[in-house]
Amino acid sequence: MTSQSTNSTRYLRNAVDEHMPEPTRVLDFSTCRGTKKGPVFLIGSGKSAKDFPIKEFSHIPMITMNGAFSMFAGTNIKPLFYVCSDRDFPNQQPELFAAAMRSSENVGLWEDQFRGDIPRPSGRAYALKKSPRLSTVAALCSRENALVRKLSLWSSRSRDIGFSKNLELGFFDARTVMYLALQLSYHLGFDDVFLVGFDMNQSVGRFYESSSDNCSPCGLDQHYESRILPSLELMSKQVVGSGFQVFNVSKSSRVPHEVIPKLSLDEVRHKVSCALQG
Repeated sequence: MTSQSTNSTRYLRNAVDEHMPEPTRVLDFSTCRGTKKGPVFLIGSGKSAKDFPIKEFSHIPMITMNGAFSMFAGTNIKPLFYVCSDRDFPNQQPELFAAAMRSSENVGLWEDQFRGDIPRPSGRAYALKKSPRLSTVAALCSRENALVRKLSLWSSRSRDIGFSKNLELGFFDARTVMYLALQLSYHLGFDDVFLVGFDMNQSVGRFYESSSDNCSPCGLDQHYESRILPSLELMSKQVVGSGFQVFNVSKSSRVPHEVIPKLSLDEVRHKVSCALQG
């Protein structure tokens, strides 16, 4: 190879390297654990979310998920966190997903997605992982208090039901991304968690989709009794307490009031005001 061709090859390689985007720096969840306090709103995709006055509460941190990010369109509100555990969502709703990547302060996705061809997040990136699945005996003997598990000698399915207080150890998948956001809220240190658009009504659909849209698949009805409700019941009985309270802003929610108390907007305003003053 001549010196001229060698120089040309080196020039082309350098030119390509200069235009290649730097890989996304993925952080460990330990860097954000316990960094927040006070109230937080989790913005979900149920139809009732449309009635929530998001601008009124813009001074309160917000966590959103999947296509519910569209609630932030046309506002100057930046979600504190955007989480998406559905690997297909970036292809099903590419514009919404790209907007979430641009506008969220923090993003939680599967680690391999950050190495793929998705839009690069402008905020900090965190890698999601599931909590380890243990045998019944191992779960009974475990001393890891940050992973709260439903323990049963007779049901293998119960091994998948739990609540993670520390996302460094992974999260429990309850077949609804809102449950991931609940675990994230605890991990970050928030005290009062308000669920918006947590209707759990598959027949009504998502607020950002219409009958003419290419709607993302939904498995709420399939998993509600077997995974979603048992997970919420475990959280209600074994996690919720004076330092971590959860409230449902959706009056039409399928989730019983006894599991997650339902509040009116006036009650939400009062609780938020008290939380900020305290």
